[in-house]
Amino acid sequence: MAISISESAAKHVAEQLQNRGSGLGIRVGVTTTGCSGMAYVLEFVDSLETGDQVFEDRGIKIIVDPKSLVYIDGTEMDFIKQGINEGFEFKNPNAKGECGCGESFSI
Repeated sequence: MAISISESAAKHVAEQLQNRGSGLGIRVGVTTTGCSGMAYVLEFVDSLETGDQVFEDRGIKIIVDPKSLVYIDGTEMDFIKQGINEGFEFKNPNAKGECGCGESFSI
């Protein structure tokens, strides 16, 4: 599997999709930005685009475009709550470094 999702992340995404009332799943991609060069992008998916790869883990469909797949192949997506802060965390075996704030990474 190219990308996997933890139980806590799957639960969070399922709740968000249910609250939204529609959606096939969540798109995970990358964009060029940040201190280290690349950042993760998440968005809900209502329809697939040409070339999209669809992975299913823990009942959640994870959609990845071919260009992003090269950078995130093997990544595990987790959802972390620490005090009042919460958010997604990515364990990417391809990342060679991350910026201090954890918002971007390099390959």
